[in-house]
Amino acid sequence: MKKIRKVLDGLTTSSPGGTIGSPSCGSAAGTPTAAATPKEIDIQETLVSENFQLCKTVRHGFPYQPTALAFDPVQKILAIGSRSGGVRILGRPGVDCYCQHESGAAVLQLQFLINEGALVTACADDTLHLWNLRQRRPAVLHSLKFNRERITFCHLPFQSKWLYVGTERGNTHIVNIESFILSGYVIMWNKAIELSTKTHPGPVVHLSDSPKDEGKLLIGFESGTIVQWDLRGKKADFRMHYDEAIHSVGWHHEGKQFMCSHSDGSLTMWNLRNTTRPFQVTFPHGKVQKDGRKESCKPILKVEYKTSRNSEPFIIFSGGLSYDKAGRRPTLTIMHGKAITVLEMDYPIVEFMALCETPYNNEVQEPYAVVVLLEKDLIVVDLTQSNFPVFENPYPMDIHESPVTCTAYFAECPPDIIPILYSIGAKHKKTGYSQKEWPISGGTWTLGSHTYPEIIITGHADGSIKFWDASAITLQMLYKLKTSKVFEKLKPGEGRAAELVEEDPFAIQMVSWCPQSRIFCVVGISAHIILYRFSKYDANTQIVSLEVRLQCESEDVISPSENENNPCFSEPGSHSPQPHHQHPASPGAGTPEGVKDSIPCIKVKDRMVRVPPGYQAELVIQLLWVDGEPPQQITSLDINSAYGLLAFGNCNGLAVVDYLQKTILLCMSTLDLYGAADPYQRLTRSPRRNRQSTSGLTELSDNQQSIDMERSKSPTSESRENSFSRSRSSSVSSIDRDTKEAITTLQFAESYGRKNDPVPTPCLWVGTSLGVVLVIPMSIPTDQEERMEEPVTIGPSGAVLMLKGSVLRFGFLDLMGALIQSPYEVWRDLNAPENPDRPRKRKLVNFSPSSSQDTCGEGHLAVVCSERQAKVFLMPSQSCLFVHNITESSFVLRADVVSVCNSVCLACFCANGHIMTISLPSLRPMMDINYLPLTDMRIARTFCFTNGGQALYLSSPTEIQRITYSQEMCDNLQEMLGELFTPIETPEAQNRGFLKGFFGGNANTFDREELFGEASAGKASRSLAQHIPGQAGMEGMKVAASGVVGDLARARIALDERGQRLGELEDRTALMMTSAETFSKHAHELMLKCKDKKWYQF
Repeated sequence: MKKIRKVLDGLTTSSPGGTIGSPSCGSAAGTPTAAATPKEIDIQETLVSENFQLCKTVRHGFPYQPTALAFDPVQKILAIGSRSGGVRILGRPGVDCYCQHESGAAVLQLQFLINEGALVTACADDTLHLWNLRQRRPAVLHSLKFNRERITFCHLPFQSKWLYVGTERGNTHIVNIESFILSGYVIMWNKAIELSTKTHPGPVVHLSDSPKDEGKLLIGFESGTIVQWDLRGKKADFRMHYDEAIHSVGWHHEGKQFMCSHSDGSLTMWNLRNTTRPFQVTFPHGKVQKDGRKESCKPILKVEYKTSRNSEPFIIFSGGLSYDKAGRRPTLTIMHGKAITVLEMDYPIVEFMALCETPYNNEVQEPYAVVVLLEKDLIVVDLTQSNFPVFENPYPMDIHESPVTCTAYFAECPPDIIPILYSIGAKHKKTGYSQKEWPISGGTWTLGSHTYPEIIITGHADGSIKFWDASAITLQMLYKLKTSKVFEKLKPGEGRAAELVEEDPFAIQMVSWCPQSRIFCVVGISAHIILYRFSKYDANTQIVSLEVRLQCESEDVISPSENENNPCFSEPGSHSPQPHHQHPASPGAGTPEGVKDSIPCIKVKDRMVRVPPGYQAELVIQLLWVDGEPPQQITSLDINSAYGLLAFGNCNGLAVVDYLQKTILLCMSTLDLYGAADPYQRLTRSPRRNRQSTSGLTELSDNQQSIDMERSKSPTSESRENSFSRSRSSSVSSIDRDTKEAITTLQFAESYGRKNDPVPTPCLWVGTSLGVVLVIPMSIPTDQEERMEEPVTIGPSGAVLMLKGSVLRFGFLDLMGALIQSPYEVWRDLNAPENPDRPRKRKLVNFSPSSSQDTCGEGHLAVVCSERQAKVFLMPSQSCLFVHNITESSFVLRADVVSVCNSVCLACFCANGHIMTISLPSLRPMMDINYLPLTDMRIARTFCFTNGGQALYLSSPTEIQRITYSQEMCDNLQEMLGELFTPIETPEAQNRGFLKGFFGGNANTFDREELFGEASAGKASRSLAQHIPGQAGMEGMKVAASGVVGDLARARIALDERGQRLGELEDRTALMMTSAETFSKHAHELMLKCKDKKWYQF
């Protein structure tokens, strides 16, 4: 259990609601400053610690490192086990459940209690677990830990409560799944094999009961020995031996023969009449060579032998290809009569399973599909069609199609954005899928009442972007965008990008999206930014490219007194609009021959291109090489559609681009931004050159806010957070060592650039890695025509504010404590046909200073969060109202000002795994939970908060984990999740006929309770296994462990009480009476016909 520390609310104030005026706080860490304020601000805070609770909601994506597979043919649900001890249970779309074994041991095998709402898992720590699936969040009812033997194989016969467990020593134990206690009945390996055998038969690799007689158990040993054990007689009926190791066994449904797969790529068929040798040996993929010998083949790891009423049996197996076919992909082979179909897979096969109509192993199986679990994918093949098409997978199993490098999460999106993205994305869907419905259709799920439009955006290593509909805790792909199409194709071994990054030159580093204006911006690892606009129409376009020279020279002296070497400086508004490549003035452009200078990393297409509907590239901004030095990666980005501006920065400086006029407004080193207001006394820069790291984004230390900016770190936390050490400086906030001051966060906002500003104006808030906040005022023409022609002017920096640690996030509140949204432009389709009656004009929301003043009153509050502390400033006076030291021993990785429960708070995620919420504006700690003690770079890079008390991160390379920190959502989670178990009557067994039942063995009279129960078998040794009761409680235990008969009886009683089946029961009774009369008549005729015959004449 995670320890949850909720900090008590209780702000010592003059009013119960927490009036902010003369603030004080009981927490030493969060003591606000006692700065005088121009006027008393009365904000009634509504959030308390009881509004917050942390819990996981749902996990999306493909289970990472899968190991096992199981299917319930009646409930039609699928379970997948993984190497980290996770179990994913899937049903119809919306029914998707993730469970985790506390031990974290790999799942070896899964066994459903068919149609009983329970699942048995066998783990690598030799523990069996029984899961109750009759609740929306499954829980372990029992566990059984084997102490002296290792579990290798499990088998649970249909409608049995006795589980057979094979071990590495070759013994077979029997477990009662109701009590989870071992039976005293054990099949020892030395009893099973012949006494004359001198070698150990190896581990048990197969267990199954004979379809002909449940009292016979087939045991397969790895060495090639197969034994049929008579459970009643406690002896071996027969023993078979084959020279090659056995991997799997499959019965014919009549129980007269079975098939084995072996390590030499062969399949052997055995008949119970002759157990001395197989009656058929085949090498499906082994051809006869010229010298007459068979070519050697890879092992056939699994075979399934399934019969069909109207056609030949299906023999399905994985592996078995000949060794000489180097480079062949993993295969699944389907043999149906004389036809052999080989299906090539993209990834190695972990496990496969044929889905059959019946749960009974002694009936014709009628397989209709094959589930194939690959290392990185799940596919289902339709067996009912001769070309074996695959089903379209309704689950988002391809999140990792290319490794995820960044994420963004948007709750409460405009309602029209999801349908329009889906309609455009649907045009590019693959075809050729099976026309039949997805066969894994179990469980029930309904759209809950607490749903609103949510979108998740994932950026990938190949430069692709995926938009996902994340509403109602589901995940569905909406639209895919390939950013690499903007650039010329790179030839192998060529291209400047190869010198910047070894691979993935288009990898996405961060994204910025304005859902209202639908403007989308991406930052790539090759120091490039692409701005996209959305259109419902295709178009012919030429992409405008701007090239920016943003590089500090290594011999520069960082000092306020010397500014003659300022690189990349351009006067505000000095550039006239030019359509294509534009270089701001920069000193020292002349360089020796052979040294790369003023060239980008990758080349943008410079011709007209046809772009389909959807997101269409409008502008590409690229940083240039300078004097043989590659550009530094971009560390921060913000875009504002109302202003028509885009700002970005890296460890060298800041640039602002007017994307409407396609001009560079500002390109300046961080030091020059200060002017005379530099708060630090700088030292001389070291002459060494900081060359760009060549590691790819898929595994580099690229936290979205601080990729390579070497933010300061406390020495006390180094050992605990060693996974971050390669990306961070070991120094404390030392200006001597921190040679570069990176721009770590940017935000456009209506604010006050200077203390004496009477009204708010468009401003750019800039945060740096040294904890400095700069506010840069701007003058933007308001008229639409003037905006396209007149330059935007940027004034010298106004306010300079200071915090401890690298600045991560800004947020703005009005004087009532409500969140101020950034102004935006309403979306308009620039490619739509012209309408002379309605000319397309820019429609801006909350843009003009007058409207901003109405919402802000006589000022506003600015929330600034760094990796160490949070501060709230009153603007325009710049008074610090509150300060809270968030962490001393760690550092904040991600912080966001989010709305939750109709209010606003600051949410933080720390490197030590703590998730915190802090009230605004008083900065009272409300929640502090140690959620992820072992945080790695993948989680650090992908963790993001959103409104409504939600967050997500990449829990593995293939899975997205969504969590909530809202108590309200935790309370409503049960109704949002799907039901795994639905009451279904078990299909009745087919009538076997009088003669078959009489001569085919008395399987139905086999009483396992009598054989394995304590009365006859005695107790098992206590030291052999230890029973561990689960946490699910007695009530759940009774529900999940109840027998089939009890379930059916309860179901029938309930149905009878509702009067839904009374007529059906009467009809069935009449039918049974007629059937009984007919049977009696035939039996009498048969008796008369055969009464004079001797028994041996039959």
